[in-house]
Amino acid sequence: MNANIDSIELEVFKHLFASVAEEMGIRLMRSAYSPNIKERRDYSCAVFDRNGDMIAQAAHIPVHLGSCPLSVKAIIDTFASQNITPQDRFIVNDPFAGGTHLPDITVVSGIFVNNEKSPRFYVCNRAHHADVGGLTPGSLPISSHIDEEGVRIPPTRITNDFLQHVANQSRTPDERLGDLQAQLAALNIGIQRLSEMCDKYSPDTISRLGQELQDYTARYTKQIINTIPDGQYIFTDYMDDDGQGNTDLPIQVKLTIKEHHATVDFSGSAPQTQGPINAVKAITQSAVMYCFRCLADDDIPSNSGVLQPVNIITQPGTIIDAQYPAAVAGGNVETSQRIVDAVFGALAQAIPDQIPAASQGTMNNVTIGSLPDSDPSKAFAYYETIAGGSGATSHASGTNAIHSHMTNTLNTPIEALEHAYPFRIEKYLIRDDKKTSTTNANQGGSGIVRKYIFDQPAIVTLLTERRTRLPYSLPDTTQGGQQGINFYTSATDQSAKILPGKICLNVQPGNTIEIHTPGGGDFSPSK
Repeated sequence: MNANIDSIELEVFKHLFASVAEEMGIRLMRSAYSPNIKERRDYSCAVFDRNGDMIAQAAHIPVHLGSCPLSVKAIIDTFASQNITPQDRFIVNDPFAGGTHLPDITVVSGIFVNNEKSPRFYVCNRAHHADVGGLTPGSLPISSHIDEEGVRIPPTRITNDFLQHVANQSRTPDERLGDLQAQLAALNIGIQRLSEMCDKYSPDTISRLGQELQDYTARYTKQIINTIPDGQYIFTDYMDDDGQGNTDLPIQVKLTIKEHHATVDFSGSAPQTQGPINAVKAITQSAVMYCFRCLADDDIPSNSGVLQPVNIITQPGTIIDAQYPAAVAGGNVETSQRIVDAVFGALAQAIPDQIPAASQGTMNNVTIGSLPDSDPSKAFAYYETIAGGSGATSHASGTNAIHSHMTNTLNTPIEALEHAYPFRIEKYLIRDDKKTSTTNANQGGSGIVRKYIFDQPAIVTLLTERRTRLPYSLPDTTQGGQQGINFYTSATDQSAKILPGKICLNVQPGNTIEIHTPGGGDFSPSK
């Protein structure tokens, strides 16, 4: 560490910046209308410097936070030549202009100090909205074009009319408007708290400490990379399918370590595909940032400094750097998980006892909504992800029934779900059908069984992975954890039918859908 930097001061300000983001999240959670935000807590908040580089984040959703800087930078670039005022609030969800997928709506505000004419800092929050239009309720359709997935918002200055326009694209406009207003309320507390910090310590001090925190994280990340043996490590994992008939789509990582720098090259990955599992580069950046952040033993600041010593190479037009008009609904939630699996697979070759076997590798996305001809006053749209097993490590078995890697949400409490929606949870338990591993292996965690029974007609969309290609074990990657399985049973024919991993179907009262989520891979420690 630079001798001129006070380590105690740095630690204090690390927590001060993070507390701003945490308090934004608390206000958003308490103010939100939808169970997806207030119960599952599918949102993220962060603080940025004047360049749009992240200073601090709350402990929210990894796939959001590594990509949020691109949303903030898109706002800055779009409005750089215009007069931005302290009253301005901005909004974006366009995956091709700083966003990830359309349900993730980001709002941004600048923070002005000392009558400066441009913002000194920015605060931002991103929330997953349960429905933003598109082909099917929940806005995660088995699509083939971005325009089938809902309303696409370029970087835009917010007005009341525009907020109402966005809300009106949804099947549940009142809920959307309430959640958007909760996001704006969260911005306001972020502005207030960071402004108070500037008043107490001076804006220049806050700016200096924000930069020093990023520099510290960059130095620490370089030290971590320097402990990895120099060399080139190649690993390829595959997406099951894209929901449109294209299968076994590779995500290849060529990891090059040279002293304290890393190059992560995805050039060998599949071309962007017809179905909705394409990921934009912001998602790939998030996944790589997450992987290198996981290598730290200590609680280092989570900010843009993590990626300073990491060079990410992608080819535009591939499944991990998709271009318009690619369908991307599942890239954020499913492909992000496979990117992590591929990066960790490469790292496992370099530092074999430090990397876990693959976790479940999917978010098991379930969206449920009312039929198009339903009474608009009774329309509903519900979204959730389901936990699974985490991968075993060299020293411990994996964890059962946990959200892993790029998701960090809670489960939706059954009581909250059944209070708000016309379906019930008939079964919810940890899977007990884990296959037996070799006696010396640490076991991967087990997945979950979650069974839905419907009280009225509805549309259900499943966007799931690891139904054909299993989470890999280590060091033998040909072995794998529990396979995910989706079942459907009609009220008239009680025989359960296996559903594909990605499907949209209409259900009737008494029908059930039962999701068995994947488990993590095993780890056989070296003797």
